[in-house]
Amino acid sequence: MALRRQIRSFLDDDLARLNRVLLQQTSLSALEPEIAAYRREIAAATPSLAEEIDGMAEGAGISPDEAMLLQIRREVMGYSRITTAGDCTTLCQRGEGGPVLAQTIDLNGNLEDQMVILRIAHRAHSRRVLLLSFTGLLGYLGLNSDGLAIGLNLVLGGTWRPGIPPYLAIRHLLDTCSDIESCLGWLSGAQLASSRSLLLCDAGRSVIVELCDGKLSVRDGATLVHTNHFLSEEFVAMDQMNPFSRNSSMRRLDACVAQLESLDGKGSAGDLMTLLCREPINVPDTGNIRREKTVGAVVLLPKDGELHVRRGDPALAQTEKFCVDM
Repeated sequence: MALRRQIRSFLDDDLARLNRVLLQQTSLSALEPEIAAYRREIAAATPSLAEEIDGMAEGAGISPDEAMLLQIRREVMGYSRITTAGDCTTLCQRGEGGPVLAQTIDLNGNLEDQMVILRIAHRAHSRRVLLLSFTGLLGYLGLNSDGLAIGLNLVLGGTWRPGIPPYLAIRHLLDTCSDIESCLGWLSGAQLASSRSLLLCDAGRSVIVELCDGKLSVRDGATLVHTNHFLSEEFVAMDQMNPFSRNSSMRRLDACVAQLESLDGKGSAGDLMTLLCREPINVPDTGNIRREKTVGAVVLLPKDGELHVRRGDPALAQTEKFCVDM
């Protein structure tokens, strides 16, 4: 397996750096009941992904529990209303050249060195997936050959419990869906493990989908922006983001809206990448591994099947281009 050594090294780095960011230390044995509960939920809802996780364990020479831990790492971290700052700014605009979805990737754990790009082909059908993810994680964000693109934001609310991790839910949608309507059909019946906001775009439509406690709220628009606080009135009362982080989220939202308005719907992929490089949208490194920072930025062109990414601080990195076609 190509990433075998990298996966082993990441797991050996304070348990995939969990013990660098958690306030209380943990271990694989201590997490066994939680891992088993997630395994049951994932196997029931997405059996093909459950098989892929087991296959990755075998190929990488790691245990099935270690492979599953890499899928539920964010859920293991959970959230604290006091310390969690939220992560990511997403946006979508529709122009003559087709829709463009762009976002920062804001995470703790100094994960810029673990970012990977995966091209996925299926034996059962011709759909192909281009995925941006992290070491050993089988889902995160990306696009497919049908012209569907999906980005995400963390939102904090509801009860986090064993279910389908949103990162794997995104992978499942890219694997199985050709458009937003089919995505919404699956999401309406899915039991996600944790709250998230997804930004989806296809050839004819763009939507923000906020998900919390088994409920979802959908907002359409030609130009859409989301940060880390709930926008749906239905979920505002459930928002657990602390006031400091909410202020940061609102500043990023306002800055992004203003910069998109200045582009007047005519921004190129390069223009949107430049937008993501500017503070406050680009979240600086404070030197604290427990705090979120921008570890990358991505621009997705679903019509063209292209993913443009800058790894690390996007203001300092060069753009790499990947195509869904092999």
